[in-house]
Amino acid sequence: MNARDRLIVGLDIPTMTEAEKMVATLGDTVSFYKIGYQLAFAGGLEFARELVRDGKQVFLDMKLLDIDNTVAKGVENIVKMGVTMLTLHAYPKAMRAAVEAAKGSGLCLLAVTVLTSMDETDLINAGYEYDPHTLVLRRVEQALSAGMGGIVCSAEESSAVRKIVGPDMAVVTPGIRPAGSDAGDQKRVMTPADALSAGSSHLVVARPIVRAPDPKAAAQAILAEMRTVL
Repeated sequence: MNARDRLIVGLDIPTMTEAEKMVATLGDTVSFYKIGYQLAFAGGLEFARELVRDGKQVFLDMKLLDIDNTVAKGVENIVKMGVTMLTLHAYPKAMRAAVEAAKGSGLCLLAVTVLTSMDETDLINAGYEYDPHTLVLRRVEQALSAGMGGIVCSAEESSAVRKIVGPDMAVVTPGIRPAGSDAGDQKRVMTPADALSAGSSHLVVARPIVRAPDPKAAAQAILAEMRTVL
């Protein structure tokens, strides 16, 4: 894959009008988009279908978690949308149900390990006995066993994750911030070049691009940095 196939722009945008304008602004510079809760509930699911029809790749960031049957039925319908990637929380039963439902399709199922907005204190407050690094690696092993297509983790964990999953699984890292940019509410961040060097296969970048004065120039700068490593 080249840099353009590895950069996923997060459409963390409140309205369809703004999302459509952003995609038009970025043009051929970007070929891969993430749609999460914010846009999904403002018409983003149909927009995902439109992007697929236009030849774009879509990462549907739904972080599914429910009883096995509900997860499976949801995945079956998402397969029909033609999106490239879908996230689930890395709970073993949910992952196994999703893998079975997506069997034979081109959908890459991604296991969300520990959100990049969470640190050790956050995990303790949520009732977990593990620190972020330990919990990530535990969930990575479970995702590998379940047959998932990839992992979502902080770039700080990419190197350790890559050692477990080998060269073929996707390692998708949000919380990417070019040098000098504001980390915002992310607590475990890394620059694009460092993330790729650490073992990430795909980088999710939202605010540094979609809130930039010139989004296209911001995306081009990130792609240029990525190419220095690739």
